[in-house]
Amino acid sequence: MLETSDVPRKKTFHEDGIETNRRVGLFLIVCVLVSLAAGSQEASSPGDGGRITAPQRLDTRSIENAFRLSPNLYSGGDPHGVEALTALKALGIKTIISVDGVKPDVETAKRLGMRYVHLPIGYDGVPREQAVRMVKVLKTLPGPVYVHCHHGIHRGPAAAAICGRASEGWSKEQAAEWLEVAGTSADYRGLHDSVRSFVAPSAQELEEVGAELPERSEVPDLVELMVQVDERWDTLKAVQKAGFKPPADHPDLDPTAEALQLLELFRESSRLPESKGKGSKFLKEMASAEEAANHLYEAMGKHGTQPSSDALRGLEASFAVAAKSCKSCHVRYRDH
Repeated sequence: MLETSDVPRKKTFHEDGIETNRRVGLFLIVCVLVSLAAGSQEASSPGDGGRITAPQRLDTRSIENAFRLSPNLYSGGDPHGVEALTALKALGIKTIISVDGVKPDVETAKRLGMRYVHLPIGYDGVPREQAVRMVKVLKTLPGPVYVHCHHGIHRGPAAAAICGRASEGWSKEQAAEWLEVAGTSADYRGLHDSVRSFVAPSAQELEEVGAELPERSEVPDLVELMVQVDERWDTLKAVQKAGFKPPADHPDLDPTAEALQLLELFRESSRLPESKGKGSKFLKEMASAEEAANHLYEAMGKHGTQPSSDALRGLEASFAVAAKSCKSCHVRYRDH
């Protein structure tokens, strides 16, 4: 005989409603937890390259080729001057890594609350010790981090790709896609190889590089001269684009004086002990570059004082020869 307690009791309408609400509530909680877990996995999964899926070009007039690669990683050209550094501050940048040979404006960056780390590299690749220091920056200094070279096309994007592989979980393929977006030339095989072969440093490697992360690194005199040649050539390209006249944004610029300064830089480079130590082949190339710069200077002066169609054709020809010479030196020696 069944006891009263063993007989199933029919639930009242009120009790049945409470049970239904409890089940619905549990179901909703489970759905929320699953959604949060999926979102967390999507945000940090190495498979999608970090928290954003593609580099985002930034509209910054004062900085060339600026990109947002993730919430914590940016890449671009040299943030030269107060306006450019202020633009970085507005983006929330806390740390700037420069891989360019030119010494960074540490003081202005500090006044704006940002920390510079100067880790110059060449176009022949990213040395392992510099790559390890970049990773140490990511691990020990506050972000977001902005990585730059001069124009933000070759060395800076390669360094940023290594940072992406180290901190954002990028695959080799994602890093290669970023270099393509940035416009990193395939001719700089060392940069591409450094990104492709990068392996995250061990704890021992990170310890061995030491605690010093230099705000300014010492660079050879020849490198500094090549940096100045590069900058002077940028100015002359702007002159050429403006029809061999002062560019609109630099009306006080003297094209002939700019050409003369390029010539003097090549002359000075040939006199450096470091240049002489590189041997006769290097000195011959410097002499050739100096000759091309001299022809450009003379042609610029002639066009400026006695403009004519013949003078313009001669100037254009001299400019093309000097451009070829500058590119050759740039590939071989700048920051090497």
